Amino acid sequence: MSSDLLEALTALEKDKGISKEILLEALEAALISAYKRNFDQAQNVRVDINEGIGQIKVYARKDVVEAVENGNLQISLEQAKSLNPHYQVGDTVEIEVTPRNFGRIAAQTAKQVVTQRVREAERSVIYSEFIDREDDIMTGIVQRLDHRFIYVDLGRVEALLPQSEQMPNETYHPHDRIKVYLTKVEDAKKGPMITVSRTHPGLLKRLFELEVPEIYDGTVEIKSISREAGDRSKIAVHAADPAVDAVGACVGQKGARVQTIVNELKGEKIDIVRWSEDPVTYVANALSPSKVVKVIVHEEDKATTVVVPDYQLSLAIGKRGQNARLAAKLTGWKIDIKSESEAEEIGLFDEEPASEAADQNFNDQNEASFENQPLDVQEDVNPEDSSETEQG
Repeated sequence: MSSDLLEALTALEKDKGISKEILLEALEAALISAYKRNFDQAQNVRVDINEGIGQIKVYARKDVVEAVENGNLQISLEQAKSLNPHYQVGDTVEIEVTPRNFGRIAAQTAKQVVTQRVREAERSVIYSEFIDREDDIMTGIVQRLDHRFIYVDLGRVEALLPQSEQMPNETYHPHDRIKVYLTKVEDAKKGPMITVSRTHPGLLKRLFELEVPEIYDGTVEIKSISREAGDRSKIAVHAADPAVDAVGACVGQKGARVQTIVNELKGEKIDIVRWSEDPVTYVANALSPSKVVKVIVHEEDKATTVVVPDYQLSLAIGKRGQNARLAAKLTGWKIDIKSESEAEEIGLFDEEPASEAADQNFNDQNEASFENQPLDVQEDVNPEDSSETEQG
């Protein structure tokens, strides 16, 4: 083995991040395979590589026995003692069997096997790199499209964006730069297989972490997200410090921060609401941009009945029940929406409210939550589309 090959192994270690020890092990395995195949030997052999002088030697390993049954694998005690008088039955003798023309054949075969091992080791390195990025966001470049997937180049690997994870309001073209959410990283035979998404709620969370420093540093916390990708999303935020305006931080000056995210999601509307541990306040906030008159909580069923002004019923329910459905997913509470006139007919106003303070609190916070809304709201909705929505 020439010193050039040793230098090549060192270069591979530096460039590919693959340790020289792994490469040398692969080379030894390749040389053993080459010896057995090219010299028709069924012996148990060991290859010794001397890195210092670049020398390769092949040794046959034979067990010392009283009576030899297989000359390729065994050696008699008498022959062993002729080599070294200290050998006993059960010992292993190594005899050098390096052929004269082994170098040329071995180099050719070793090149193929080492290349394969290098690829395997490189795939392992890539897998280790990307498994740490699972549930994270990355920017990729659209390479090509077919009826099942969009193939996105993430640098060292190509990811799959399935049709089910593509946003319905987006059209993708080769060379488009898009942000994707890594949902799954698998160690497949042909290399790491990475599945990404544009519809996952985690994408919205990561985008807010990128755009809002207060979320990234933990000053503002994202408590919950409900999303119907490409159409509308709701995100509940909370700041432990009462001096911090969680909603305002997410919206940004003149809506700049949230608008950047809306642009990335190709116009998907985003409602940012204040989280509260009080279900009365939280459910009222979640129904933003609709005004709420009253929230009645049914703890045993984890359900609420919400009363809204007659003229806001369509807005509260949303197109095809979307606003109420997203609010239910966001809060984890079932939501039954009634208009004021309907509530009066069935006597809801005769029931005791949770507390006057709570009612005042959710009204104040609800208004604050959508004073900062930079986006249009759904209008012209048929109130018969839905009046009751359960958690998705």
